[in-house]
Amino acid sequence: MLKLKAPAKINLFLETTRRRPDGYHDLATLFARTGVCDLLSFRRTGTPGIKLAVKGGPKELGRQADNIIHKAAVKFFEAFGLAPAVEIKLEKNIPVGAGLGGGSSDAATALLGLAKLYRVGPAGRPRLMKIAAAVGSDVPFFMLEATAAEGRGRGERLKAFRLKGRLPYVVLVYPGAPVLTREVYGNLKLGTPAEIKSRVKDFSRLCRLLKAGRFGPKDAGLLFNRLEDPVLPRHKAVRLAKARLVKLGADAVMMSGSGATVFALAWERAAAARLARAAGRIRGYRVFLTKFW
Repeated sequence: MLKLKAPAKINLFLETTRRRPDGYHDLATLFARTGVCDLLSFRRTGTPGIKLAVKGGPKELGRQADNIIHKAAVKFFEAFGLAPAVEIKLEKNIPVGAGLGGGSSDAATALLGLAKLYRVGPAGRPRLMKIAAAVGSDVPFFMLEATAAEGRGRGERLKAFRLKGRLPYVVLVYPGAPVLTREVYGNLKLGTPAEIKSRVKDFSRLCRLLKAGRFGPKDAGLLFNRLEDPVLPRHKAVRLAKARLVKLGADAVMMSGSGATVFALAWERAAAARLARAAGRIRGYRVFLTKFW
């Protein structure tokens, strides 16, 4: 049996640069993987078909036709002309609808696991990446198996890089209620051209600092998420989670992706542990203390 971890991500930066004719938005975003993971296991069987078993998470994940892992697996077997006979098990730990990319990570890990199980070599990599982009905008990032990447376009045009230097601890706080991505983008208003230009400069500077190992608490002001604009006024739970982490004295606090998770950065382990303990005492919150992975 093959077992693989599917990590959660946070967005250290996310600006929407334009609305595309296809209804999506072009982004300038910075993905970073964390140590919070789902676990997928794979086993070839003698029975034709794709069997998916899910442990944890909402009941809806168990509906195979709606599960992104099952969709990715179907596309994998179609693309490579293989007859499916596989069992996939998912142990769900990453909250759903949390802005942590759990579903996208699961889909990418499914593609990577099936490629190993069915011995798809390097020549099949372009097809795998094409499947990933078709399944979801964030899926290609997790295919890279890289700690961080700059994302452009819908997030599928990627430049991977390694985070250097003394990195902060990450406290993830999921306030207990999901936020629908479609709703967020439906209420989004783009920044002015001048605002977008200024933010993109911040984005480039943030990436340079992280690549050079010079990112520290003094640079926390470079972190940005345009999607906070439509989310915070409409979702009290997310707004309160962010306000509480700010009040607790985190070095940086921001919503990840389209929410609902808010993350805090702390360069000292003791400070990060204090934040996690304090947030963990709030009813309904799911709290994770982790690092970049």
